[in-house]
Amino acid sequence: MYLKGLKFLARTQAPAGNWPDQPRNTEPALTALAVISILAHGDDPNIGPYSKTVHQGLDFLLKNMDAKTGYIGPSMYNHGFSTLALAEAYGAVNDPRLGPALEKAVGLIVSAQAQNSRLAWRYSPESTDADTTVSGAQMVALLAARNAGIAVPERVIQNGLSFFRSCQTPDGGMGYQTASAPNSTRTAIACVVFALAKEKSAPEFKTAFQFVKSTPPDNQFPPYSLYYLSQAYFHGSPELWQSWNRENIRALRATQTAEGGWGSQYGPTFGTAGSLLSLALNYRYLPIYER
Repeated sequence: MYLKGLKFLARTQAPAGNWPDQPRNTEPALTALAVISILAHGDDPNIGPYSKTVHQGLDFLLKNMDAKTGYIGPSMYNHGFSTLALAEAYGAVNDPRLGPALEKAVGLIVSAQAQNSRLAWRYSPESTDADTTVSGAQMVALLAARNAGIAVPERVIQNGLSFFRSCQTPDGGMGYQTASAPNSTRTAIACVVFALAKEKSAPEFKTAFQFVKSTPPDNQFPPYSLYYLSQAYFHGSPELWQSWNRENIRALRATQTAEGGWGSQYGPTFGTAGSLLSLALNYRYLPIYER
């Protein structure tokens, strides 16, 4: 299944390094997730079978970075996932541009938080409000960059965790901007953030995982939900992840196309990358995918 998905991504990549899905073909986040799903398989990114695909994808991300600010727009969603891709590639891919670009991308996230009234993030670097989905993407990117050796101020991580705490409902669920109307996807994001911040013993993580276990999956954006739910179960309970993973494999086997991809409302690249990343915990090659 995974190899079929990788071959689909390699075959459908555009010469510029992005993927031609409409309407989001030029948004860097789509390319970033595809690159991360390829790196997650563990092939050598410099001489392996998908090295050209990886290098072209990273080149697209770097060319979309603002040379002055480090912003990889047009939204902080794009910036967060693109920064994550740079962090996972840094140290593995032979490209001297990656280190300086990653530092600049992290700097943008840090400065955006500093001017935000909630000390978190939303759609643009200038936003003064915040939400848990955009903030989750920035937090995962920062923690991946810290894993890679980039200096990330501890106050930035702690401020981000405090924002998530402010959005948690009494039953452990995570709201969007406040502690209200939680769903499983946002709560899974919170689980991942607290786990990667080494806060799995915190009550916020434990109650969030209880909410995830007891709440039906949010199917508004299925590949996006799978991406975070797989990690939440992986960190929350190795035993429960085993059963969740078996069911996920069964479901994805039934929906994979003959060409090797998966569909989504944002096109097959998003569907394929999200589905592959939900399976990639079976390999655990990505630093961010370790316990």
